[in-house]
Amino acid sequence: MDSNDRGPVNGPAGFSFDVADEIPGGLGRTGVLHTPHGDIVTPAFTPVGTKATIKSVLPESMAELGAQALLANAYHLFLQPGSDIVDEAGGLGAFMNWPGPTFTDSGGFQVMSLGSGHKKVISMSLVDKGSGASGAGQQLPKEVYTSSGKSGKLVQVDDDGVTFTSHIDGSRHRFTPEVSMGIQHQLGADVMFAFDELTTLSDPRSYQELSLDRTTAWAQRCLDEHERLTAERSHRPYQALFGVIQGAQYEDLRRKAVRDLLALRSPADRPFDGYGIGGALEKENLGTIVGWVCSELPVEAPRHLLGISEPDDFFAAIENGADTFDCVSPARVARNAALYTRDGRFNVNTAAQRRNFTPVDEDCDCYTCTHYTRAYLHHLFKAHEMLANTLATIHNERFIVRLVDDIRASITAGDFAELKADFLGRYYAGRRG
Repeated sequence: MDSNDRGPVNGPAGFSFDVADEIPGGLGRTGVLHTPHGDIVTPAFTPVGTKATIKSVLPESMAELGAQALLANAYHLFLQPGSDIVDEAGGLGAFMNWPGPTFTDSGGFQVMSLGSGHKKVISMSLVDKGSGASGAGQQLPKEVYTSSGKSGKLVQVDDDGVTFTSHIDGSRHRFTPEVSMGIQHQLGADVMFAFDELTTLSDPRSYQELSLDRTTAWAQRCLDEHERLTAERSHRPYQALFGVIQGAQYEDLRRKAVRDLLALRSPADRPFDGYGIGGALEKENLGTIVGWVCSELPVEAPRHLLGISEPDDFFAAIENGADTFDCVSPARVARNAALYTRDGRFNVNTAAQRRNFTPVDEDCDCYTCTHYTRAYLHHLFKAHEMLANTLATIHNERFIVRLVDDIRASITAGDFAELKADFLGRYYAGRRG
């Protein structure tokens, strides 16, 4: 059967998704995501190389520890070195010497967070710029929302796009759906995401509703521009475009977001190739929200959950239907001397590790654990040696990649529930740090 006959979400030759095993009575499953740069067996964790690098670790090392794909950030690469330079290099993979599949996010989160001077949380306030009627066939109101951080920088959001300040040099820039698509096409990742608006849990429902409509309108513009650029850049491999599902913690808004995106089509009547689950959510509701979304999506649609970090999050996301996911956390906490083990996370730079000549984790097969001791890593961190970040990051990335690999194997073997109970019981019972 031709790959394009398997369902409406399958892309042109070179991109498709096959479902394999399923958790009985649930939404979790295994599968294979086929991309022009190789297959990704799912569920799969995608390490984040924000600026086309996993900080302190060679791409070759990421391949050796089992990473199947890497994700980079459109906002950062647009500002430095410039998406045109990455394009000239042959695309993201060629630029960073990574032969496998790549993802890029749209830059929406960074535009709002870094552009406003906040790294994590943004509080929105309405600036009255007039209003207009909204409805079928009409434009959304031309209200402008601003977000200001302690630095006094501003982000301005309107129905056309977002104007923001560079966190590097204070220069002003504007992202629209068309600009984001242009940047991501130049970056050349196998999977990219539609430009969406970031909201937070502190935003009122009225703003969540307005933002959701705006994100849906932007999604249609992304589909249109993606089709145009795909035809214009036919010399490049096909890039899959995923729509992003927002709606915060509201079940009706999440389900509406899915239905609205499923109804969208490009001028050539093509839907999105897959879907990303983004936006604000509380950790304790992660599995529930992923379940709402995935129960609305067609079985054959690949689903990517944007930005999760802890072992219990992976089990909850996978059990409720997520296929791939990314997070900076394993590398970020590693640079702060926090290391994962089957018995929980601990800090290797504490006095208790100074004379501990055992591996970070006796059960781990990574390069760090098979060659070095906790005492040596303790010394490296205390001496502020760069090698500390390299060895710690290798271990943490391998730990998470291997955990997701084990979860995938447990679904195939039919013992997901047993693995979940055993792993989480041990990890959180012994957590120390």
